[in-house]
Formats: sequence, C-alpha cells, structure tokens
Amino acid sequence: MFPPMRVLAMVWCLLVVWTPLANAVPSPESVAILYNSALPESRQLAEFYRDARGIPAENLIALDMPVTADISRGDYQDLIAAPLRREFDRRAWWKRGRDHNGVTLPLANDIRVLLTMRGVPLRITATPKAAPAPAPAPPSAAPPVPPKDPFTGHDEAAVDSELALFGVEGVPTDGVLQNKYHTSEKNIAAANLPFLVLTARIDAPTYATCEQMIRDAVETEKCGLWGMAYVDIANKFPLGDQWLETVAKASLGAGIPTVIDRFNDTLPKNYPMEGAAMYFGWYDWNVNGPFLNPGFKFRKGAVAVHLHSYSAQQLGDPDKNWSGPLLQRGAAVTIGNVFEPYLHLTHDLGILHQRLLAGHSWVEACWMAMPVASWQGVVLGDPLYQPFRHLGGTGSIRKEDKEFRSLRAAAVQWKDSAAERRTQIDKAARRMNSGILIEALGLELIEQGLTAEAAARFLNARNLYVRTEDKLRQDFHIIAMDRTAERKELALRGLRDARTRYGAIPESESLLAWINILDPPPPPPPPVKTTADKP
Repeated sequence: MFPPMRVLAMVWCLLVVWTPLANAVPSPESVAILYNSALPESRQLAEFYRDARGIPAENLIALDMPVTADISRGDYQDLIAAPLRREFDRRAWWKRGRDHNGVTLPLANDIRVLLTMRGVPLRITATPKAAPAPAPAPPSAAPPVPPKDPFTGHDEAAVDSELALFGVEGVPTDGVLQNKYHTSEKNIAAANLPFLVLTARIDAPTYATCEQMIRDAVETEKCGLWGMAYVDIANKFPLGDQWLETVAKASLGAGIPTVIDRFNDTLPKNYPMEGAAMYFGWYDWNVNGPFLNPGFKFRKGAVAVHLHSYSAQQLGDPDKNWSGPLLQRGAAVTIGNVFEPYLHLTHDLGILHQRLLAGHSWVEACWMAMPVASWQGVVLGDPLYQPFRHLGGTGSIRKEDKEFRSLRAAAVQWKDSAAERRTQIDKAARRMNSGILIEALGLELIEQGLTAEAAARFLNARNLYVRTEDKLRQDFHIIAMDRTAERKELALRGLRDARTRYGAIPESESLLAWINILDPPPPPPPPVKTTADKP
C-alpha cells in the first residue's frame, strides 16, 4: 500500500501531464484606469492597482467628478463620457470614424479594458419625464391595453455599463444596446470588437477592502483558486435556476466539491459554509444566511455571486444588498445590478462560470456572460484575475490545497469511469484520513441518486473531520436528503439531535432555522386587554 503522500504525488503527476494552455489575458498596456480627481483615495487606489498589475503610469485618467454614487444623464455626458473621449483622442489610443449608418464609433482601439475606481459615480439616474396627459377612460367592453415596452423612457443605467460603448455616439439612451462579445469564447484581443471596452470596477464598503480585493486576486493567481463550491438554487424562475444548475454540474465535473441546495428558502442563518472558494445563489434582497455569521470568511480569492435585481444598488453598506457585503466578507470578485435589469438581461451565471473554468480573465468571462450594455450590470474586482489559471495542475502548491488538487486530478484521470474514480478517491481518503475527499464523494453520489451510499460517506467524513463546523455540515447533508424525500419526522429528529450535539457553536442556529420551517412554532397569543385599553 502506498503511503498517503506518495498517493497524492502520483495523482499530481497524472494531473500535470494534462496541462491545457492558459487563455491569454488583456495585457497591462491595454488597461486604462479611471479615477475621481476630487477624491484623494480614488487616486491612491488607482496607483495601488497600477503597481500591483504593472499598468503603465500614463494609462491613469483623472477626471473631476461629483463625489456621489448617483449622477444625472446630463452630468454623465458632460463630466465623464465627453472628457473621456477627449482623453482617448489626445493620447491617440483609438481611431474613430463613421460606419455605413453614419454612427461615429472606434474603428481601432489600443485600450480593451477600462477599470473604474472607488469614487467614480456608480449609477446614472433616470431623466425626469413630463407627466403625460390623462388618457380618456376606455369603454367597458374595450380590450385590455397591452403592457408598455419596459425599456421606453428608461435611461437609468450603471455608469460602467454605459462606459463599455462610450466611444459610440448617436445611439439611443433608452433601454439596452447589444453586447457583441456575448457568448464569445475568444479573448477580447482576438474578438475584433474595437468599439467595445470591457469595464470593471474596484469598489467596496471600505478602501481597505478594495485594496484587499486587488491583493487577494494577485496572490491567489500564484497557486490558483481551490476549495469548496456552494450553489443555492432558489426555485424561483426556470431561467435563473437553470443557470445555477449549469454552475453546479460544471463544478462537480471539474472535481470541485460542490454543495447544492435546491430548497425554496436560501441557506439558513449561520449555515457552516466552510472553505468557500465559490458561492452562487439567489434570490433575496439583502445579504443573509451563512454571511450573517460574524466568523464567516471566504477563502482568499473567492468568486461569489448572488443574483438579485438590486444586488449592487449601493456598495457602501456592508450589510445591505449583496455585492458590497460579499466583498466585505472576503470575496475577491462579484457582479451585480444597480437598477431593475430583468432576468434575461443579467449575467448568465452558467456562461460566466464555464468561461472562468476555461481560464479566461474575470472581466472577459463576465462580459462573455452579459447580453447587453448601456444597462444595469456592473463587474466588481480585478479585471485581469484568472482564478482557475492553474486548474491544469500548475502553480505553487499550498498544503491547504492538496486535497482539492487531488480531486481535480482524479476528475481528469478517470473522467469516463465514475466507479473507478470513486474507488481511487476512497482509497486515498482512508490512507489520508481525509474528510474533504470523503465529503466530495458523498456530494457527487447525491447527484447520481445514490443517497444511501452518500449518507454513509457523510457519516464517515463527520468522524474524520476535526473542526466542529465541518462535522455539522455532514449532518446537514443527511438531513437535506431526508427533507428532499419528504421524510419530515426523520429530518426533524436529525435536526434536534444535531442541536443537542452542536448547540454551543454559532452555526447551530442554522439547525433551528430548518426546524422552524418544518415544524413552525405556534403564533404568539393575542395581547391581553387591560383596563387601560378600554375606551
């Protein structure tokens, strides 16, 4: 029998043999950085990113802008778009001309990425419209009036989304513009779209968090992003649910241990979301669930997304909406919407995740997943970040990543033989006493409908894990299977037993949340009237 370290070494060797070519990312010379000259920390942040990524000093652009999150359409044109065009002209970064429709647009462009810094306004507010004259009342037998076009009269937008096509003049401001890069598999340099500039933003509730986002992205790239994935599918609308199903399937196929929740409620408060390198979920207004635990922290470099119409409505409050709070809790990158976008005009999370796994940079993957520009989406985080550039086995190897690398190696080596892959991982897990490897097998078995085998793995993993939070998560997996199968009493017994076992830790509050869902407490009694209540 091979000793544990030799088993790992053999698997790593198998993985290193399979090393796909990394996708090219935009060069530092093709990145321009926009900051607000009226805010000193905006410049400091721009310089911090410049130094971290080797961006040429001459690629920084300072504009005097209002120090507010909101800006009017007129001020956006006068204070941001027009001056920015003049800067591109002055620096000879692009060549513009007219197309066959007479529209002025870039025909060649040296700048492929525009990064906005904290302090640049976030949202373009809607232009006030004159009140329409009241329509005459229709006869009682008149047919119903069809709903108004949802885009007519709506020129509100994310500043960053508007800037993606700021070199194109003479197009409508109402509604959306098509993103020609949508669904592309080519890097932006090869896509031949000089009129499109991919935008991203470094912004978060605090300046320190912004710096940490940059630092974590650069450091994580040395070894790659490894850890657990959590996918919270809310069963709200088929399109969004399908995106998340695609994320879950791709993660499992890549050998990433993936916890999938398909209950209508989001993950409960203080759920033991340990080792989270990825989180994809929907659909709630404000940050909740595991992220309310003061002790929660994402793995360094984490990708975290919660799909909601107003997820990036504001970025200053660490407990409101989603984009800012996820970054404040340690995620390196996220996306969001500043106003109502309509589901089909948001980032397709399935495409986003697949492009990241293929090795594309953060900004390219996000814009490949977004069907429109001049709308509500915003990309937050280091645009050049490649979280999965070392998925092929390259990069520096950290002790805390070894088991996750082994799972990836097994997924590659035994891609076409699930039974052999499970056998080999089981053997390695026994030799290494690894709860991570055993839990990963259980999560895969759930998706294959082999729930009895999965439950056995989770019980085994619970015995192997040292941290109480990890042990609790194994109980949750088993209870979730009972809940899915509508074995209500069995699920409640498991929850109450676990409450007794783990009652001392904050994460046990998540058990109570599920108990209250399955066995709601009685409503409080009506208040007792006193003589003071009488008239």
